[in-house]
Amino acid sequence: MDTLLAQEIYQTAHLTGTFQLRSGRISNDYFDKYLFESEPNLLNRITDQLIAKIPDNTELLAGLELGGVPIATALSLKTGIPALFVRKKAKEYGTCKLAEGMPLSGKNVCIIEDVVTTGGQIVLSANDMRGLGAKVSHAICVIRREEAAQEHLLVNGLQLSSLFTFKDLMTFCK
Repeated sequence: MDTLLAQEIYQTAHLTGTFQLRSGRISNDYFDKYLFESEPNLLNRITDQLIAKIPDNTELLAGLELGGVPIATALSLKTGIPALFVRKKAKEYGTCKLAEGMPLSGKNVCIIEDVVTTGGQIVLSANDMRGLGAKVSHAICVIRREEAAQEHLLVNGLQLSSLFTFKDLMTFCK
């Protein structure tokens, strides 16, 4: 674990208060991903570390709306692997696409996310992309909040790799 990077993420993005998570649960500790994603030097260092987690057979990086998009874009710039920008639901006008970017049918797609609690949105998006013909078996994230996310994704045919866990950040950076 890169403890200096962990400490910088903690100092930049850790908030205390009362926060409702996507899962509906309440937490007193929260990592505002937009604070680390919008700081170019920090995002650069994060993506330098995430590159090693991208599976070798990856043909497309699928950044999930909204937090996964800047990470997928930065990874795409560094690796040359094209990025997709995946909505929570297909837009209802124009092209009516779920995923913007290169065609995904038949491609090995790695999902890119910022903070994962239960993995619910990853599972939904993976199934949506599979329905469009993509091969999706991996996801990577910056912070995994809960161990249950790993198990939930495995049951749904997805391997999750994270740069840090919530526990790591809370234990080593306070």
